[in-house]
Parts: sequence; structure tokens; C-alpha cells
Amino acid sequence: MATTVRRAVLTLPAAPLGPENPLPALRAPDGVHVLDERAREGLPRDMARQIGYEPLRSLLPVRILDGYGRSRAELEFESIVIENAHLRVTVLPGLGGRVHSLVHLPTGRELLYRNPVFQPANFALNGAWFSGGIEWNTGATGHTTLSCAPLHAALVPAPDGGVMVRLWEWERLRDLPFQVDLWLPEDSEFLYVGVRVRNPHERPAPVYWWSNIAVPEDAGTRVLVPADEAWHFGYERSLRRIPVPEWQGADRTYPLRSEYPADFFYEVPDGARPWIASLDAGGQGLVQTSTRRLRGRKLFVWGAGGGGRRWQEWLTEPGTGGYAEIQAGLARTQLEHVRLDAGAEFCWLEAYGPLAADPAAVHGADWKAARGAAEEALARALPADRVEAAYKAWLGCADTEPGERLAEGSGWGALEVLCGGLVLPGTPFEQSTLGEEQEPWLELWRTGVFPKPRRAAPPGPSLVAAHWRDMLETAPAEPLTEYHLGVAQWHAGDIAQAVRSWERGLASAPSRWPLLRCLAVADELAGDPLRAAAGFAEAFEDLAGESRDGERWAAAEAALGREAMAALLAAGRLPEARRVWDRLRPALREHGRFRLLAARLLAAEGHVAAARRVFEDGFDIPDLREGEETLSEAWSALTDRPLPPHYDFRMRPSP
Repeated sequence: MATTVRRAVLTLPAAPLGPENPLPALRAPDGVHVLDERAREGLPRDMARQIGYEPLRSLLPVRILDGYGRSRAELEFESIVIENAHLRVTVLPGLGGRVHSLVHLPTGRELLYRNPVFQPANFALNGAWFSGGIEWNTGATGHTTLSCAPLHAALVPAPDGGVMVRLWEWERLRDLPFQVDLWLPEDSEFLYVGVRVRNPHERPAPVYWWSNIAVPEDAGTRVLVPADEAWHFGYERSLRRIPVPEWQGADRTYPLRSEYPADFFYEVPDGARPWIASLDAGGQGLVQTSTRRLRGRKLFVWGAGGGGRRWQEWLTEPGTGGYAEIQAGLARTQLEHVRLDAGAEFCWLEAYGPLAADPAAVHGADWKAARGAAEEALARALPADRVEAAYKAWLGCADTEPGERLAEGSGWGALEVLCGGLVLPGTPFEQSTLGEEQEPWLELWRTGVFPKPRRAAPPGPSLVAAHWRDMLETAPAEPLTEYHLGVAQWHAGDIAQAVRSWERGLASAPSRWPLLRCLAVADELAGDPLRAAAGFAEAFEDLAGESRDGERWAAAEAALGREAMAALLAAGRLPEARRVWDRLRPALREHGRFRLLAARLLAAEGHVAAARRVFEDGFDIPDLREGEETLSEAWSALTDRPLPPHYDFRMRPSP
């Protein structure tokens, strides 16, 4: 059977993504996967250096996606199906190029954990993320900001004369283009994935890449990897070297033998073939291997504890089997970023396919024999030299210009390529993809003037790279220009100048709340909670007076209302917090975040029983953050009773 590629439609129960949060993401990421200098003491020198290399100061210029809910209805997703006699691969170009399904046709086995629903949750760097399949994580530590974003997709001639699918996009946190080529040779049991990350700039750039593979999990699932040691990272935010497979009295290569969620970053010896496999009680499952550039291997477990099980339910639906994640990355751990020199590129080839090994050996007590059985089975199924040969063949096609287009991504890459005069063979960012969001920036580049808004609306996205900041600094100092300039200066670390720009814009701004909100965040992060609270209250009051009908205005009210109430409660300014609540649109008060804020406000006002009733009546927070302990903290402030399982999302032991 010759390899075929076809378009298809995948229908899933799905929660709508909702609108973007229009407030610029000025705060640094939450720090769940951050190690401070003291915690880095004693680590290998190269690891410590890469952990400290160019961490994100903010998520700019990307916007937060937090407008989703938990009500699902049937929704159609455009998909691309690649198939030969051995494998059927289903790709979702509109959702980060996720490989949704990988079916071994002779046995009918699904090799991945295939989520039966599309349910966004707050795990990506910018919010919305969903579980299942194979995800291409690039940008910075965490799930990519492109998790729920469209990628460009097209057909490209494959090295064997067939056809492959190319996915590509412009990653905006690091301003780097990347491509993922999916290639299924005619008689292959393995899907080949060629990846290239390029740095077209005249400066070095930090690069992050982890291919994240969700695999089915049960009591018989074991993860095998060529390593005798691992780096354990839990939500206590410490990194320590541990033995493999047994640690603290349990074999941690079985995902359900850990109680709490944790990462295990394996020490694959230099020169060893890199691979990782997840095999069931019968010794069957999925294996991933690659060329040596992709050196890191990792296991993430949710664990068998209540919080981990609750997260598993949260990401899908009751009755669905659980999953673990096996991953492959550029560095030993996900806390690291790797330097890519100016004008250089990183390239590698990955392979995904079925693996069957002797179950007695795989699940035996002898770890060396267990992983040896899997490695021997891999050598028979896909010799290492075949992967190297496929890599060399793919490199000859990496610059081939795409043919038939299958999907369209964003226009941000086209803007950067046009304005930077960049040439990127194989990944065309065409001007036809430029849209409404890029329009004012295109005008700034062409005329030196940032255009005034045509109508009252929340400001559009800001751009923060140095060349855009330079253009904003020389543009006429209109209020909207000063707003965007301040955001760019903030991103560059020039906090004082950002504040001055926002203050200048405020003096003549017809719409004051965007600037007031930025200044309030600056006060908050400067350690002045009282002034910050007053600023948030003033900003929300101005927004409430200006707001109109429409999704973008409602999103602005929701985002700024949450910030204002939280700041006012923290500052003890209860009457102002109550005023914000009273001015909210009634529909917003039913959102989970506002139900929690209502409970906190009631408790602060002395109505503890009423606050408890908010919990007892039940609510969900759709955008509950990974590692966030807000619910358990609020509950413990109201009562000594155990936390109800519905609210238990704890990812670490109680302090």
C-alpha cells in the first residue's frame, strides 16, 4: 500500500477556546519550573549554565488564552491523515500540529493516549492547552504557546519519492521559525519526523524543544530508557539526582507507583542511542528514538494520589483511562535553554512506532535486562543506521519549497520576514497571510507612524522585539503609541522608562484604562500593593464606563475585574472590591474565578458561612493553573474539614 495523505474532519466534544485576554502579559511566568541560583548549586556546570540562560521575563508578545469554559458540544476540527499499510497518523494543524492519533493498522492498536474530547486547561505558557497525542513544544520551558494555535501546513516531496507533510510557524517568544516534517515511507512501521529550528538573526538565541508524547497508563505500564540515573523534579521545585529504576522504596519506571506528579529527566550516557519506550503488561507499546541532537529523555507522571487523579479527570471526562508522558528534548532537563548561534540551525530526526519485547524481561526485577530487552527489540525493528540514513535523506529535502497548501497559520511570520528581509527556504511566510492584527504594525514599518484606532476597542497585540521598540520610539507620541512603547520597554527590562511612557500616554488618552492597568501592574511588582490596588480600581472603573457589547469588551472586563478584585482583597480594601463586583456584568459573576473571589470577599467581610456555601454549591475554575493551590488555600481559611475531592488539585505533599 502506497503512502497516502488526505484531508479529513475530526469531530470531538469540545469546549470553545473563547477570546484572547486583551491585557498584555506583563508578569513573568508563574515559576513552577524555575530554579533559583541557590537551588542550582551542585548541579553539573553545563546544566546549571543552561538553566540560568535567558529565562523569560514575560510572555510578551504572546497573549494569554483564558476565555474557555467546560461546557462541551460537538465541534469539527480540520485534520490531515497520513497512512500506509502499517500506520495511520492523524494530525491537527489548527491545534499546534498535534499528532492526535497513531494507529498500528495490523493490530488495530492505538499507540498514543488519544483524548476523546477537546478540553482546554491552563497548562500552556499562555494558558490554553489540551492533553493527548504528540505535541511539539518550542519557545521556553513549558507547553508551547502554540498548543492551541494554527500552523502552516503543506505537502512536500519526501526523500523516497513519495510525499510528506510540512508544518511550520514563527515562534514569537524567541522570534524563531521552525518546521516539522512528517514522513511515512511506503513500507515503514515507523513515522519519521524531521525538525528544524532556525536562527535568522544576527544575535544568538535561546532554544527550547521537547517532543511530548502522551501514552496510555495502567498498573502494568512501564517506561524503559537507556539510563541508570535520573534528575527528579517535583512541585516542591527542587532538582535532585536519583537512581533508576528504584527510589524511596518504589520502582518509579511504573507511572502509578508515584503518589504525586513529578518529572524524571533521565541521564542517557553520551554516545548511547537515545530512545524511550512505554510498554504494557504484555510488553507491547510505543517507542520513540532519534538522532543524537535530541539527547534528553523524560517521564512525567501524574501519580496515584488524589490530586493527580483529579487532574486526569479534569483534562478529559470520567471513565477515560489515564496517561503518562514520555518526552524527548534538546537538553537533559526542561529547565534548560540551549544557545543557537546567529545564522545557525538545529536539525534532527525522530521516529515513532510500535515495539514488542519479551514481557518477562521487560517487567523483571533486573533493570539492565529489562531495558536491554527493549533496546534489542528496537534494534530489530529499526536499526540505528536506518535512522541516520533517513536523517541524511531528509536533510536534502528540508529546503524544498512546499507544494499544495493544507492549512494556514498566523501572519506574524510574514510580518517579520517582510520587515526583516529574511530568506527562509522551505518555510515561506507569505504576505497573503497578513491580517488585521498585523495591519497597524505594517503601517508603522512603512510610514513610521502607528495608526490611531478607527473605533473604540481594547488595544490590539503589542510587539516587543528590539526593532519594533526602535520604531515606536521614533514614532509620533500618540497615547496608543506610548502604550505599545511602554509594553516593549517593559519587556526589555527598562521598567522606569516603560512607566514614563505609560504616564505620558495617560495625559491625553481618550481611553485610560489600558494605561492605568499597566501602571498598576508596575506598582504591584514594585512592592506597593496599596497603590497598585488603587490603580486597578481606577482602571476597572474607567473600563466599566467605556465598555460596550461584544466578546473583546467582555474579555477585557473579565481579565481586569479579576486582577482588580484580587489586588483590592490583598490590600484589605473591601468596599472597593465590592464595588468592582457590583459593576461586573451578571454573566461574569458566574465564572469560576469570580465565584472564588466572591467567597473570599464574603469571608473578608465576616460572612464565613456564606463563603462556605459558595463552595458547597459547587463551581469550577476552567483556567486553574498547573501547581496552583488557590482552592485548597481558600478552603482551609474557611473550615477545618477535609478538602472535598472536587476541589483537590494538589500536586505536592502538604507543607
